[in-house]
Amino acid sequence: MSQTRTFLIFAWLMVAAFLWMEWNKDHQPQPVVQTPTAVAGTASPVPSASVPSASVPGTVAVPAPMTPAQAPSVSLGNDKLTLVLDGRSITGAKLLNYTQSTEPGSPPVVLFNDNPATEFTARNGWLAPDGSDLTFLPESAARVVELPAGAKEISTSFIAHAANGVQVRRVYTLARGSYAVRVHDEVTNGGNAPWTGTVYRQLSRNPPPAKGGFTNPEAFSLSGAAWYSPENKYKKRKYPNFVDDGPLNQEVGGGWIALSQHYFLTAWVPQKDQRALFSLGVNGVTHRIEAQGPKVTLEPGQQYSSDATLWVGPKLPDQLDVITPGLELALDYGMFTVLSKPIHWLLTQLHKFTHNWGWAIVLLVVLIKLALYPLSAAQYKSMAKMRKFQPRIEQLKERYGDDKQKFQMAMLELYKKEKINPAGGCLPVLIQMPVFLALYYVLLEAVELRQAPWIMGWISDMTARDPYFILPVLNGAIMLLTQRLTPMVGMDPMQKKMMQMMPLVMMVMFALFPAGLVLYWVTNGALGLLQQWWNTKRYAQAPQEII
Repeated sequence: MSQTRTFLIFAWLMVAAFLWMEWNKDHQPQPVVQTPTAVAGTASPVPSASVPSASVPGTVAVPAPMTPAQAPSVSLGNDKLTLVLDGRSITGAKLLNYTQSTEPGSPPVVLFNDNPATEFTARNGWLAPDGSDLTFLPESAARVVELPAGAKEISTSFIAHAANGVQVRRVYTLARGSYAVRVHDEVTNGGNAPWTGTVYRQLSRNPPPAKGGFTNPEAFSLSGAAWYSPENKYKKRKYPNFVDDGPLNQEVGGGWIALSQHYFLTAWVPQKDQRALFSLGVNGVTHRIEAQGPKVTLEPGQQYSSDATLWVGPKLPDQLDVITPGLELALDYGMFTVLSKPIHWLLTQLHKFTHNWGWAIVLLVVLIKLALYPLSAAQYKSMAKMRKFQPRIEQLKERYGDDKQKFQMAMLELYKKEKINPAGGCLPVLIQMPVFLALYYVLLEAVELRQAPWIMGWISDMTARDPYFILPVLNGAIMLLTQRLTPMVGMDPMQKKMMQMMPLVMMVMFALFPAGLVLYWVTNGALGLLQQWWNTKRYAQAPQEII
């Protein structure tokens, strides 16, 4: 089995896998809407708390955000992140360690922004009994709050007052080296009458146009909403399907909601023991996912606290896993998660050794080749046996001419007599394909490879195309050399010509692929060529001819 045939098998399997995943997304059962039940909150003395129900499926009555003139903004930043917030909404987020391009002076990646054309905001508010949203004002006069040198974390606080003596004090906290924003609310009823309020967390976005293309990694990454519950685990929905796939309306405790894009994630993680109603909605071009609840009733003198964490940053599996269970599933490897997660972990460990993601990919391929060597050896042994009897098969083809049925029967009889298994070289490839597909998804999803260089002056971004097309040309040369070592048994002249054209076809196609993926394939093909050359010599036998 040559590298060309291996790729053809891979291509068919990949298409089948993608079709299966798309079908599964379109036919997966929708979550069952659960009846809200009363849940206890953290308070002294204990107030009543419950999960709100949506009056209309998929919609929640949340007022429009205030304009900047009504709500003063504060800039809060650490060494990783700069946020712009007004107490209730986060309308700006810059990732200081990630630039938009590799060009010198490129600005940082921006997630949240209040530009109407690309609006992307996170909101966290309290709804009063009349449906109005409490207004938060900064507690201090500082409008720029940055992490001091040597400090472990930085905080800023806001106060919201209701007319009946209710006060909500909110504290945003950013720790050094973290993309997780901790939000702590302390609600106090200082009035003389009961007060009922509902906390909500929301992510809303005017999504960018969807990107397609077989060679574009963004086409395979989730652009849409994701959520998690201990009962139903990880679920997702692309923006175009927000309405068509039906309402969500699921009561959840210990879960999270998120909006996902290629490499980056924004996610609300409500307090684990406070249940909320998860919902999806669309208002014009704005898509949102929301966790509303619990609904709390405070008697005079009672207090209530509610905590949440907002992740605003890259999809880093080691950090996401610490925030809350299941959040690391936002690195969506699809059906290959069980293989992709350990491969991603191994790639990260190799990077600690090489300090270069390109060489880490090369070492990863070497380790995978070593682990799968017993299967490869069986494949090459089968190929050597086929090579031995290739002259006899060619003679049978000449003997029976255009009578393909007799030729096939004679060839099968030869296989049976000499105990040749023509599928012996294919089975190892089929077993290796899930590993390749799992690695393919790792290279697509790993933010660590974004703008990561391999060899300076040549490849400065592993997720971009090879600027000089050296890797695609190397891949074509490797495929050509592999073909010369591979017996083309039973092929007619047209099939042989098609196979001989494949190195050129693949070279052109790989010129459009990200360099990291082509590097994997070139390394895999080069090691496969070396293995095939060695095993061809090892199992070489004199060709058998008909006597």
